[in-house]
Amino acid sequence: MKLIIQIPCYNEAETLEVTLNDLPKHIDGIDEIEYLIIDDGSTDNTAEVAKKWGVHYVVRFRRNKGLAKGFMAGLDACLKNGADIIVNTDADNQYCGDDIEALVRPILDKKAHIVIGERPIDSTEHFSPLKKKLQHFGSWVVRKASKTTVPDAPSGFRAYSRDAAMRINVINDYTYTLETIVQSGREKMAVMSVPIRTNPELRESRLFHSMWGYIKKSMLTIIRTYLMYRPLYFFFMIGSILALAGIGFFIRYFVFFCAGNGAGHLQSLILASTLLIVGFQTIVVGLLGDVISANRKILQDVQYHVRKMDYDRVSGKDEACYDEVSDISDLTKNKDKS
Repeated sequence: MKLIIQIPCYNEAETLEVTLNDLPKHIDGIDEIEYLIIDDGSTDNTAEVAKKWGVHYVVRFRRNKGLAKGFMAGLDACLKNGADIIVNTDADNQYCGDDIEALVRPILDKKAHIVIGERPIDSTEHFSPLKKKLQHFGSWVVRKASKTTVPDAPSGFRAYSRDAAMRINVINDYTYTLETIVQSGREKMAVMSVPIRTNPELRESRLFHSMWGYIKKSMLTIIRTYLMYRPLYFFFMIGSILALAGIGFFIRYFVFFCAGNGAGHLQSLILASTLLIVGFQTIVVGLLGDVISANRKILQDVQYHVRKMDYDRVSGKDEACYDEVSDISDLTKNKDKS
């Protein structure tokens, strides 16, 4: 069982060594632990610090591409190098390295595909009262959108099984944290959380320049991801509301018409017609989105199998060690015996 701990980095030369020193060297049930950093176009000597420390793999971008791109590049490199479990942590040593064992334990015990660290948000001193409330609210929105029970959605301290990592897709350029939870929940992966500890702040967050900018980007990410997985429900609800409003205005006009005063309320008839047409068109958009969503699921399944063949070939992994392949193999063997 091989664990690779990946760390996305952007100008982290001053804090990276502290983070690396805090990482575990041995975990029961893990045969091999390796370390990987993603140098996201750093202008300092982040990569040199990592190599001097002894990091096994360094993925380097020539220019800054953002956290989401770095995260996906890290997953790709980890899978190609034979990782059975991938842990993602931050380069600013925000998370306690000793808690990586708690993260990977549910995966080792086959209880989860993805495990997310739950920070003690309310007791974290460098979080402002506003940030704490927004963290709780954002996590609540993600839980509703993803149908999971993740209490700390923005947490970047998380572990993925090899199979789960192959299924992950991130399409936004901002961050991977929210989108991957919604995707995993809608794909019926087993997602759970474990309580973790945090370390004192070494530097300010670089993910966003203002709290309201973070809120805006996060909400857009959640809505966009939700639309990818439930377009029919989303547009059907909006279309139904518009159509019901149109019917209400039509009934209003009909009442006045029966009372002999219809000519003075033609605006109600016009508004009713407009709302009904727009409502119908919105529902049609939802139907088209549902067809596209079904096609996307087929493409994702194809992508998963292509990734699996490619990564297993490159890393030399035995396909029979994964759940789905093992199940098929067992059925085949039983059939041969019968």
